[in-house]
Amino acid sequence: MPGPDGQTDDMNGTHGTHDAHGTHDAHGTHDAYDAHGTQLYGEPFDGGIALAEQHLLAADHTAAGAVYEELLSLAESVEDSPDVRFLRAHLLSDLASVRLTATDLAGAKDAVDRSRRLLDGVADAPMGPRGRQLWLEVLLKTLLADADLLRRTGRLDEALAALDDAALTLPEFDDPEGLRAAELGLNRVHLLMERGAWGAAEEQATALVSTTPATAVEVPPRLLTALGLICASTGRYDAADDHLTRAADAFAAIGDTGEQQSLLAHRAHVAMQRGDLELAERLFTRASAFFEAQGRSGDLAVCEQARAYLAGRRGDGAGASDLAAASLARFEEIGASVAAADTVLLGAQHAYERGDVHEMQRLAQRARDVYQERAVYERCAQVDLMLARTLEDNLNRTDHGAHERQSVDTALSLALPAALALEAARYDFVTAHARSQWLALADDAMRLVLRLVERRQDQGLLFEVVEHRCAGASLALERTPRRDAVPVSPDAAMKAYGDAGGPDVLGGAAAEAAVSAGLRVAPPPKVRMSPESGRVALQEYIAAAEHRYRRRIVDEHEVPFWATGGLTSRPVVQVRLVDAGDLFMTWTWAGGARGFGTGRGPAAEVDAAVRELAAALPGADGAGMGAEGVRRAFTSGALADRAAERRLARLLAEALWPEGLTAQIRQVTERADRPLIRVQPSPRVAQVPWELLAVDDDVRLVELADVVTTAPASLRRSRPGEARPGEVRPAGAGAPVSGASPVPGEVGPVVLVLDPRVPGFRADSPLGSVLGPPGSDPELLSFVRRRLDAGAVVPDVATPEEALRRTDLDRDWLGGALRAGARRLLYVGHVSGAPLEGGQSEDGALHLCCGPGSSGLAVPLRTHRPLSAKDLLLGTLPLRADGEPGARMWPAPRRVALLGCESGGDLRFAESFGLATAMLHNGAELVTATRWVLPTSFAFHRFAGVPASVRPLTEAVVAVDTAHEDPDPVHRLGRWQREQLARWRADGGIEHSPLLWAALTSLVV
Repeated sequence: MPGPDGQTDDMNGTHGTHDAHGTHDAHGTHDAYDAHGTQLYGEPFDGGIALAEQHLLAADHTAAGAVYEELLSLAESVEDSPDVRFLRAHLLSDLASVRLTATDLAGAKDAVDRSRRLLDGVADAPMGPRGRQLWLEVLLKTLLADADLLRRTGRLDEALAALDDAALTLPEFDDPEGLRAAELGLNRVHLLMERGAWGAAEEQATALVSTTPATAVEVPPRLLTALGLICASTGRYDAADDHLTRAADAFAAIGDTGEQQSLLAHRAHVAMQRGDLELAERLFTRASAFFEAQGRSGDLAVCEQARAYLAGRRGDGAGASDLAAASLARFEEIGASVAAADTVLLGAQHAYERGDVHEMQRLAQRARDVYQERAVYERCAQVDLMLARTLEDNLNRTDHGAHERQSVDTALSLALPAALALEAARYDFVTAHARSQWLALADDAMRLVLRLVERRQDQGLLFEVVEHRCAGASLALERTPRRDAVPVSPDAAMKAYGDAGGPDVLGGAAAEAAVSAGLRVAPPPKVRMSPESGRVALQEYIAAAEHRYRRRIVDEHEVPFWATGGLTSRPVVQVRLVDAGDLFMTWTWAGGARGFGTGRGPAAEVDAAVRELAAALPGADGAGMGAEGVRRAFTSGALADRAAERRLARLLAEALWPEGLTAQIRQVTERADRPLIRVQPSPRVAQVPWELLAVDDDVRLVELADVVTTAPASLRRSRPGEARPGEVRPAGAGAPVSGASPVPGEVGPVVLVLDPRVPGFRADSPLGSVLGPPGSDPELLSFVRRRLDAGAVVPDVATPEEALRRTDLDRDWLGGALRAGARRLLYVGHVSGAPLEGGQSEDGALHLCCGPGSSGLAVPLRTHRPLSAKDLLLGTLPLRADGEPGARMWPAPRRVALLGCESGGDLRFAESFGLATAMLHNGAELVTATRWVLPTSFAFHRFAGVPASVRPLTEAVVAVDTAHEDPDPVHRLGRWQREQLARWRADGGIEHSPLLWAALTSLVV
């Protein structure tokens, strides 16, 4: 045997050397040879270890375990020495890995404990550098096995401590292949998954997949498996299937047939989560047979637990009970406390279905006690929601009489904190897509809450729920990574370009990761309901959620329930809407009028009305974003025919607008000026043209009031304020938002970006001209001339034609023009809306004259890189070590017009961080944008036969520009819309149809 100092001692005629960094196969055992092909321990040990590895790759864990036990017996018969004790520690560490895979947790614990004692016993023995490295590797493997064992038995805090110990040991270990670091990261991912911290687990797993060295072949497929389970558990089933397919290919490439079979259970889990219960049943049955044959009782118990759930779903109560009992017995036998609690909770559901409420409560509390003890707080919330649902169900079935209010209060005390915690869990995710999918899962809990609130008939609580949900996520711009996050890119992927001594610029894998990085958000601000009492919306429930589930629900910053600054000159009503199955509405009056109210639109009616609207819009609802979608809107859409449009306007009003609010508006109008309606729509109704609603026969809402769209209140406190060093801010930026009167005497040029030429796209291409050839539109030229005569304009041009179709209006030019101090920005050009199914509003983009070499976060299109909302928000923070936020690079003037296709589609997303809200975040007080695809004048000519001399889009541009010069831009734009409505009613001319003018809305905070 080799001595610890690198010298060789003789033992029964066998020789070896302590000079290697052993490598692991997919099961965490050591190769019997070092990097130089030298045997470690000699025969029969090296040959025995190789044989055990062959058994493991063939998924024969029983045979592998028997080989290790035989080798261990042989090692224990040899005369004791530090070398022999180390050999035994090595064998025990490998045996622990085998037993963990076979879910023999008691046996694994025995092997881990014995290995650790032996390793500690030889830690101070003399050994050379290579011997020390091998000792460190076995120690790391033993620590990781211990952490895995603790995690599986539900001792999560202890598992984290073991991983921390391994992390402290890792720097001393020479890990050229990065295998141990990757294994440590994988174990952290599994621990986060066990806690239900899906967002943090996904972030770490994704980073590890992209950075784990190719030589660590056994780790990536396990990471892909973890990502598949994360996606399945958070509602992204296609992505889950993709990850598991890649994992299967990777396992096949390394010859690991056992793990390929294990993926059956994971695919079954995806099918069950997706709702394909028949497929799930078949796959779980096959997986059960495999695990039973392999003696993997823990994995078999997982399958039995799932099959018990499936049996209950198909009405097989007896089968469900038998399977649950078998699962529970196996979990308890191996000491898997959290998994056992999951089975107990399943039993609670079965008990309730049998009508045994007492047993249900007992079992649910038993499971919750385990979750609480093990700090698995997401599951605690799930238990509380289950109890609240059973209470609601019981209220529906039985008459609680005088105790009904108490029962509803009890259900709310369980449901509302749990719903808040589940919603807040989405802030762990890195991407808006993942957050939107998680929110869809968590939304069921909020539907329960609002049903209970309605049952309680508590308007005050409904107001607070709506205010909290409408406050919106806060943008997180921190530069430093999260404490629990692994680096996105290792040093090998970091490259510096540019002058020596200059700022580091990310290149290679790091730059690609930065471009694809998601937009981080934080919880919403607190909403202060009353300046006098200081009450915060849902404060008791928020405190309960934060205490019970150890999760931050709101940010420390506060925003007022009602911002009255600049709004007292006339009556104002703030309307907020929330989707929760049904559509819930609250409204409150200010500005000299008093009153409030609530409303609810049944889901079926709301959905039907929204579908009718979507069918009428250009390029909407999958009908095609190109010419065909626009043609359909002109030829058969409801907005192109007066009678059909009137029916649609009435349908929308009946489904979405309470008659009581209309009555209040009429009462206010009789006593005071025309009121202002501030509408914050929910994502489902964000494209609704509220102005168009026929609220009383054919009286439209725009005829009774001016209408403005409001963005989430979180923007109120996140908007930039005072100028920073080296930055010139437009006058009034950061002031209270009103959307009305400009600063008296405000100076600065108007920035005009009119139909910029997109590199690589001809005038007749999809990103070609929107206003036509320069000089072809006399009205447009006249408008530009009036703007030049009225004051300073950027870019500096001598003739109106020079302002059109320019090739030099790129992002750098725009940033310079805005930083120099502008009073307005008018953009007319192409906008690419973000795909709704992607959930990422920040992917919406402007198309300037930027080439592919422009620095930015959007993917280039041919020879052009769009300027995305993500760019406007994050700037170069993800790209440069000295990067700046977007608010410094593109500070928005007080008033901004973005006239392009669906430039105001931000509010269709659960998180509003698109182009319009990005401008609000960067300092704008009012942004006029469009709700849907904007038809060009050419479209009117081509599809509706409008004469070439008629330019409806130009008229809209002029109307918006005129409104933005007015002390009250919302009223001025509303007046133009009323004029268009009158013409539409009078002659039905398509150029006056709501297809164009109803698309326009102004957004404020």
